[in-house]
Amino acid sequence: MGKSKTNKFRRPQFNAEGLSVTAVKEMEPDHGEVFDGVDSPTGELLEKLQSPSADVREFACASISRVVQQSQTIPGFLQRDAVRRLGPLMLDRSLAVRETATGALRNLSACGGHEVCDDMVKQDVMTPLTALLRECCAGFETNAALSLKGQKNTVEDVANEAVNLLWNLCESSSQALSVFNKAGILDVILQCLERHTHNIKLALSAAHCLHTVTEDNAELLCSMNNAVLGTLESVLLSSQADMSHTLLRTLAAGSVWNLKSSLPTAHQAQTLTALMATLSQCLELDAGTLIPQLRQVEVARSATASEAGNMEDHQAAAGNMPVEEMEDDEEEGVGLRKNGKATKIDKDFSDLLPRGKEELREATALLTAQQTSLEIIVNMCCSDDPSDDEWEEASSSDESEMCPDGLSEGNTSLLSPLCLSAEVHAALINHNIPEKVLKKTQFPSSEAMDVCRHNPTWKILIKKMHRVQYRALTCLHNMLSTMDAESLGGAAALQAVAQHLSTLVFSPPEIPKEEEFLEAVTSAMRSLLQIIAYMKIPQCMTPQQMMSLSEAATCCDVVSVRVNALAILGITGSTLAKENGTAETLQMIGNALLQVATKDANLVVCGEALDALFDVFADGDEAERAAENINLLSALKALQPVFKAKIRKEGKGKYSPEQLCVLDNVKVNLRRFIGYLETVVKK
Repeated sequence: MGKSKTNKFRRPQFNAEGLSVTAVKEMEPDHGEVFDGVDSPTGELLEKLQSPSADVREFACASISRVVQQSQTIPGFLQRDAVRRLGPLMLDRSLAVRETATGALRNLSACGGHEVCDDMVKQDVMTPLTALLRECCAGFETNAALSLKGQKNTVEDVANEAVNLLWNLCESSSQALSVFNKAGILDVILQCLERHTHNIKLALSAAHCLHTVTEDNAELLCSMNNAVLGTLESVLLSSQADMSHTLLRTLAAGSVWNLKSSLPTAHQAQTLTALMATLSQCLELDAGTLIPQLRQVEVARSATASEAGNMEDHQAAAGNMPVEEMEDDEEEGVGLRKNGKATKIDKDFSDLLPRGKEELREATALLTAQQTSLEIIVNMCCSDDPSDDEWEEASSSDESEMCPDGLSEGNTSLLSPLCLSAEVHAALINHNIPEKVLKKTQFPSSEAMDVCRHNPTWKILIKKMHRVQYRALTCLHNMLSTMDAESLGGAAALQAVAQHLSTLVFSPPEIPKEEEFLEAVTSAMRSLLQIIAYMKIPQCMTPQQMMSLSEAATCCDVVSVRVNALAILGITGSTLAKENGTAETLQMIGNALLQVATKDANLVVCGEALDALFDVFADGDEAERAAENINLLSALKALQPVFKAKIRKEGKGKYSPEQLCVLDNVKVNLRRFIGYLETVVKK
């Protein structure tokens, strides 16, 4: 109803390796001790946090870090005041304890969700965290010198855990974000970001955090200065070609876009060019080719390492490996099994990707970078004006909040001014962004999918590959909603896009049922069909295909998918109504829309179905004939009082003011449309 919605993304929460929190459940289980939520020795572990032995405190923190990854254990820890007990250990005299304590809190925040993060902030976790971050940054140079002598740079490891904890808290808690702004933590994050030439892992964590805290944060804009923007620009202009640095530059580009209102006027054009070049270069990469290549490298490296391990086994069996060497290795995470075989022990309890998985990290970084690039472009092409179709929100409202009377505006958004500035519009075109986005809307390559299916640790990439496709489809939707047809290649290009979208939907054995896919592809189809109808371009999708898509979509639980499908039927039907010999097809569409308007439990969906009916049967001989054949007038007369009663009874407390406003317009238009049909019958 009204103009098509443009989606805006808020980033999901990721850990330092680019894995979303939900990916914890998709990882291979650890082969060590497993605690279940009922019998886990929660109290015992918390008591050990007070031990005078640093080794015992470290063990307790590390154990808690693992246990809280099972979300059912978290309430037990919170009830026993775990946050207040772990907080002081972030400033423990032992760096190892600092790292594991911060890692435990990081996992607690990541696996506990918004409510746990809010509770952690209320328990003043930000005070020791802020102090820890400042101490870490003060020790970077000293520890960098120590690392050159072969010592582990533990201060940066601690800083990495702290930044990840800060990132999680600021993502989930507005109070944490307020503390971030007031405590001046921005300079600390920038210092971590500046370590990118020495420690890419820490820099990535800082970049993720910065990307999060700069989003919709007007208070932080006051802290912006040339030093901040200079640091971000230096990252954008870095030239390392690995996927981790590609992700780093992408996140920096997202932060620059978030801070665009603070850019000095003289540097805006240059910065926008660097930003767009970063996104363009990221989208040029072909994950379908790179992922199989990375997997081949991993296999080859594993084979080499296995051969080296066999040689060490022979040496150890012959008594040729000095005990001292084994002990030194143990400091680096190498231990002894009872049979004397050396094996890697994962001592980094808060990392969700196993060590020794460099190629998997690279593949994950690539997909995260491409998803992030697409989300940035989505936001670039997103109107800040509220849309009539922002149905998802639900809040209480007084029914008296009305909109001006008037018939539905239909496709008038096509005539509205472009939402993009001329500079952004030109930059998107100059870097061929629409073409690159369209390419990313394809299904993931079968070769890359096979690689991931046949290796347990790589299976986590399957969802990420699909998510890149979904983001690309949403990006396509927003570009179609905000860019003129000529910029997108004109009529021929739009027809090709329509053919491509129909292939995505109708080429598989059946229409895909994945909700995220359906939401993205129906949004893109809706925007495209609006343009095609306005430009009077022939459609490439048949009414039968549209009906099958509608049937699949109306079974979806996501309201926006059902709304999109109904809008698609309305656009298709209103186009067919202007052609001869289409009455039978219009009847089919009309019956489908009446079915939804009468039976769907959601008033928003019912309203969209009615709005589509108004469009389809507004004018024309074919529409009049079809309306008569399906008894549209009597059906709408019967529906009218029911619809009005539902708005009155269900409106308050269930739908937002914007939704009620549009529903009221539909109610008014329904009365007027019934009047129109009555005049048609009297002819």
